Amino acid sequence: MDDYSDSVRAQLQVIAEFVASARESNVEVQLRGGWAMDFFLHRVTREHGDVDWFAWAVDVPALTDVLAARGWVRLAKAPPEQQLDYLAGDVEVGIALLARDPEGRPVVAGGPWAGAVWPAGLLDGPLGRLGEVSCPIVSAAAQIEIKLMTPTWMPGRPRRAKDVEDVARLREGLAGARDGLA
Repeated sequence: MDDYSDSVRAQLQVIAEFVASARESNVEVQLRGGWAMDFFLHRVTREHGDVDWFAWAVDVPALTDVLAARGWVRLAKAPPEQQLDYLAGDVEVGIALLARDPEGRPVVAGGPWAGAVWPAGLLDGPLGRLGEVSCPIVSAAAQIEIKLMTPTWMPGRPRRAKDVEDVARLREGLAGARDGLA
């Protein structure tokens, strides 16, 4: 981790701590967003503003207990039935909550989009790795769909330049994986 900025090192440490916390609590979590892309590609592609996760809404009590015990500070940013937000040192962490619909598909657990179905295969991602840190990540195909569809799903949020770049990186990584290069 010597080649990384202080911010990247701090975020990687928080990722490792969060994975350990989830294991300690028997809670299933999956890394999402820009860090999931980096763990899929096995390299840091850019600086990240925060660390994003998915967790099951039914696991919130166990997860909040262990994070509080570790000194993480709960923030009030999003509807708590939709997402939990924390500050771990100087690192912001967002935990989007999942539920299952009658067909067993992962859906948004609460808030204004409650019941909206996440992309197929969302939770089928591999174990991602970056240096010595490994963790479950959402699938690259689902990451691409989320980044492409966000402006449609949320009309007030235009596509960001970093999302366009991330989609290109993820597609390149998927092509390399199919060709046996990853």
